[in-house]
Amino acid sequence: MQDAGRLMADVRRRDAAAFEALYDGFGRLVYGIASRMLADTATAEDVTQSVFLTVWTRPEAFRGGNVGAWLARVTRNRCLDVLRSRAARPSAEMPVDVADETALDDAILARLDGARVRSALALLPVEQREPIEMGFFDGVTHDEIARRSGIPLGTIKTRIRTGLRRLREHLAGGAA
Repeated sequence: MQDAGRLMADVRRRDAAAFEALYDGFGRLVYGIASRMLADTATAEDVTQSVFLTVWTRPEAFRGGNVGAWLARVTRNRCLDVLRSRAARPSAEMPVDVADETALDDAILARLDGARVRSALALLPVEQREPIEMGFFDGVTHDEIARRSGIPLGTIKTRIRTGLRRLREHLAGGAA
């Protein structure tokens, strides 16, 4: 989104129209991340509302840079808080009829505590672990990971996909 930095500056001045434009520009991104991480529509909506409430009440938390990346990081952190809370108070079994491999990854990760995930991540080779950590825990895009590491984008995507497959196997093995 163009001029997102300007919109954030306007939000700091309590410009409601700028806030609405920011929401219109980034609402789907925030909701998409929350929905994917939490696998729960209602909770993803709550997280989206919470993230944008933070934008309105504490716009100074954004200290410059890429607004979309910052919102993704705030969303990811809020989702991790929700997941930690769920792990502390487990409620439901994992659904048996998960549609595809990606949804299974998300469902497994959403129901495991952070210590198990970190242990399983530590078992991955560095070239797979680092891009996964950057992408999932730091909110960095695949393109940015490729730029930072100097590794071609296709290689980064392959390493992440292979690493997630291995991570799923490690976690499923520990859960069985």
